[in-house]
Amino acid sequence: MAYVITQRCCNDASCVSECPVDCIRPTPDQPEFATTEMLYIDPDTCIDCGACVDACPVEAIFSEDDLTASLARYRDINAAYFQRHPLESNFDPIVTPARPPKDLGTLRVAIVGAGPAACYAADELLRRADVEVEMFDRLPTPWGLVRAGVAPDHPGTKTVSGLFESAFRRETLQYYLNVEVGTHITHEELMAHHHAVIYAVGAATDRHMGVPGENLPGSHSATEFVAWYNGHPDYADRQFDLSGERAVIVGNGNVALDVARVLTVDPDELARTDIADYALDALRRSNIREVVVLGRRGPLQAAYTSSEFLALAHLKGVDIVVDEADLALDTGSQALLDDPKVEPSLRLKYTLAKEYAAGRRDPANKRIVFRYLGSPTALTGAEHVETVEFVHNELVEEGGQLVARATERTDSMEASLVLRSIGYKGEPIKDLPFDERRAVVPNEHGRVLGDDGIPIPGVYVSGWIKRGPRGVIGSNRIDSEETVEQLIADFTTGKLGVPQANRAALKALLGERQADLVDRQGWKAIDLAEKSAGKASGRPRVKFTSREDLIKAARG
Repeated sequence: MAYVITQRCCNDASCVSECPVDCIRPTPDQPEFATTEMLYIDPDTCIDCGACVDACPVEAIFSEDDLTASLARYRDINAAYFQRHPLESNFDPIVTPARPPKDLGTLRVAIVGAGPAACYAADELLRRADVEVEMFDRLPTPWGLVRAGVAPDHPGTKTVSGLFESAFRRETLQYYLNVEVGTHITHEELMAHHHAVIYAVGAATDRHMGVPGENLPGSHSATEFVAWYNGHPDYADRQFDLSGERAVIVGNGNVALDVARVLTVDPDELARTDIADYALDALRRSNIREVVVLGRRGPLQAAYTSSEFLALAHLKGVDIVVDEADLALDTGSQALLDDPKVEPSLRLKYTLAKEYAAGRRDPANKRIVFRYLGSPTALTGAEHVETVEFVHNELVEEGGQLVARATERTDSMEASLVLRSIGYKGEPIKDLPFDERRAVVPNEHGRVLGDDGIPIPGVYVSGWIKRGPRGVIGSNRIDSEETVEQLIADFTTGKLGVPQANRAALKALLGERQADLVDRQGWKAIDLAEKSAGKASGRPRVKFTSREDLIKAARG
């Protein structure tokens, strides 16, 4: 018997170092780790010890004997990876990173942001040094996209927050929630109170389609919709028109699949999750019967992961529809698929699309329809979105890559709701340089670079604002470790300034400027109140969705 990693894998890699026989791949030092959609366990090497199960922060690892019907296929998916990448074990001892000398005193670090990248950076600092960490976030709650971005029907993915809760119990880390850097405290003041500042603020905005009618009522970003159904206080008052029978999602990444599921699954299924109550009420009244997921390239180039695509097959009362004609491959895509070295996950994407195309349909079911090789050209309607006009694309090779090029064929479909899901975008941070083209803070391995290309002492970045919006939650762990490595090296070699004030002075300063500051005890009170309300109704938690209610709960 072996253990199997399933689609809930966050690619955190905590399990890799725990495996006594080194049978989990890829490892963080392998190039493919940055692009793989999940980790894999070699069934021929696994000794059934269960160490990886205990290390997994999102409960994604199961004994193959315990796999449910919806997860059973992952036994073959894990095995297929090692058929493509035969295991070469590496038993080199793990080198414990050096800690700064004790005579340097306590390292003080401010982290701006409280999402996964920020939390992984804080965790690494707590393990690596005698440190005091202050974590800032403009929201009254921590965890960022784990709380406000992960789909409510993926509760296993949200359990990564438990890892952070456990690591942050000590007073060496203090929360300053509902505090906005740039409003309640400046960058210069953060630097005056700390040796270093790490900005882990993510990519806060979304990209636009740039087509006529994009701003019509009924057209929104998927970012807004996701934040709305997850109870983000900045989006709780948004309105989405669910009165029509068809919604169109532009883009086909994992976020698009999350939105498609939320729009089509039985609301009674969602009623067991932490979805915002107002969103659940709206979905119960929804008339949407069909969600079209429109991607500009072909089925092999779709941005969703094969694991999330596979999970759609097990939705109750929802048909997954693919037109067989859309699966005809161009020469380049066919050559890619025929290559004996093709990644198993890519081959699985196409296999699943073929299975969906051949699947039976139930007229009583709702539908998620995948359309490939299409790009919107306009949204039309008198006072509200009524129609999506789009062009059919073809794939052509440019610079060794297959890119979508518009043909002369055009088409349209009726829709009363259009959600664009074509990527996130970072925003400039006051007093820091910014690369407008890449929408990131310019940096070298996490050290922020000035306009002259020289690192700015004591200023660092981690996560999407560092590398751009790519990767899964666990990708931030390796990213944050790299940033912290640079920070500690700079501290050890005396490249950081000396704080001019201590944490007591910081606490007093912020107490004067933000009366509604939420500290550790305040967050604990919010967390307890939400979980208590959820327990009464058989849910993980019932979220407070306004700042006023969150602050009230924080005060007890």
